[in-house]
This record gives sequence, structure tokens and C-alpha cells, in this order.
Amino acid sequence: MGLIRRILDHFTKRCRRRDAAIRLKISNLTRRTILAERAEVADRGATRRKGLLGRNGLGPGEGLWIVPCESVHTFGMGFAIDLVYIDRKQRVRKVRSGVRPWRLSACLSAHSVIELASGVVRDTQTKAGDMLQFSPADSAE
Repeated sequence: MGLIRRILDHFTKRCRRRDAAIRLKISNLTRRTILAERAEVADRGATRRKGLLGRNGLGPGEGLWIVPCESVHTFGMGFAIDLVYIDRKQRVRKVRSGVRPWRLSACLSAHSVIELASGVVRDTQTKAGDMLQFSPADSAE
């Protein structure tokens, strides 16, 4: 079983028992920065298809990890986002900053993508090759 699947299985079992959304803290180990304090996980068909559609934006520390996913669109969105594509080993394959509404983006070597508020990639200096880590979000949130 792959590393990402084990992470998701662990958090899914823990959160689904309480009927809660899965929320993770995503850290960039290479840069020693935090990409998201409370990233939701979209690992089911309906949540993956919906993504961030219908939202007004992402607040500080928020994000969405879409698993699996190698391409996204911002059709119908009203705000720009940053994208961090990662492989199965949690290594960053590609980043895109400030992706405006009505755009497409893809990384065929990615296993999943993290959608973040515009500016997070710049602020954390996240780049291809960086290693990420996923951990439980602070339960006080």
C-alpha cells in the first residue's frame, strides 16, 4: 500500500468515526514552512469533482488536497489559487501561482494536487523537488 493511501486511510478512519471532515496540516519539510494548517481532503468522487467550486475563497491556513488528481480547472471560480502538484512520495513535482478563474492546469507526473490561497507558494518559497509532510490538523480548529 502506498504512503499516500496509508495516510488517507489513517485519517479517514479517525475522522469518519466522528462524522467529521478530514483536515490535515501540510508542512514543507525542505523549506521548514507551513502550506496549510487546515487542509480538507477531497478523496471521493463528489468532493473531488466539486473542489473549491461554490466558495468565496480560502482563508489563511486553509487548503484542499485532491487525491488522486493530475489536473484541475478554475472554471466558475471567483478567485485565484496556488497549486502544488505532488507525487506518491509527497515530493513536489510542479507549482503554479495565482491561477486565475477560467484556467486549466495539469502535471501528468503528479498523483495529487493541493489547492491553496493565492500567494502561499510565493510566501513559503515552495518549489519542485521539495518534500512535504502531512499530519493531523490541530483539533482545536
